Amino acid sequence: MTKIVAKPFLKWAGGKTQLIEQIENQLPENIIDNNFTYIEPFVGSGAVLFWMLEKFPNLENAIINDINKDLTNCYISIKEDVENLINILSEWQSEYYLLAQNDAEKKEYYYAKRTLFNSRNSNQTTQSALFIFLNRTCFNGLFRVNRKNEFNVPIGSYKKPLICNSENLRAVSKVLQRVEILNGDYSETLNFATENTFFYFDPPYKPLSETSSFNSYAKDEFNDAEQIRLKDFCTELDNLNHQWILSNSDVKGKNPNDNFFDDLYSDFNIYRVNARRSINANPNKRGKLTELLITNQVLQEVNLQ
Repeated sequence: MTKIVAKPFLKWAGGKTQLIEQIENQLPENIIDNNFTYIEPFVGSGAVLFWMLEKFPNLENAIINDINKDLTNCYISIKEDVENLINILSEWQSEYYLLAQNDAEKKEYYYAKRTLFNSRNSNQTTQSALFIFLNRTCFNGLFRVNRKNEFNVPIGSYKKPLICNSENLRAVSKVLQRVEILNGDYSETLNFATENTFFYFDPPYKPLSETSSFNSYAKDEFNDAEQIRLKDFCTELDNLNHQWILSNSDVKGKNPNDNFFDDLYSDFNIYRVNARRSINANPNKRGKLTELLITNQVLQEVNLQ
């Protein structure tokens, strides 16, 4: 029987699948050679998490966190109640497919599910199913909420999107048995660090323009002050001899005079790598751009291919 490897179960702005090779090349040797704890304080779609769990049998403890409670509840539901989750999603997928040729009824179905999600009156598994359904059927796979914490993305144009990938959900559930799931401020993850710990940070990216800020997946904005607070946390980790890699947007690529990250992380090592942006309202603006990998260790020479 072919082994099903767990992969992200959501579409996610800034998903890190395309950066995994770059991250792998820069992992510290003591992580590769010894038992270690892996901590991801902004888990998002979990691309790096699932890769780490598959790649490193010596990964002894894994801790993930996100400020987005809808997201972390979804991870918990997959971990603890995956069969009921699959049953719900499978039923909704069948119902949605029957409406593929009727745009009016399909819209009515989608917006009814969106209203139900925003009421937050369902049990955790149903609420998580709504989360996945909306992610797979909404415009461009975005997850965005307003300041009232209401999901406000319109319906997408997909005829028959894959809403229930039961094989992958079961694979994700299996690997999540090894993972502790937190919902809170990223700084609280320090409480779970052990002697040999590696942190990977994938925070909400600093927008390259006013219109590119599609990362509002929590009702509170991750602004420049938050970017600075995160850098201070990274400095604290460095002082405690914990190793970390952080990714973020390369604002200098958009504006050569913008030295925000170059100045902020001047005490650490900054590398620019190519990455592909797959979520953008304008398909012509999807494609390669440089992103930053920042770390408190000296990396190998980074390949920009």
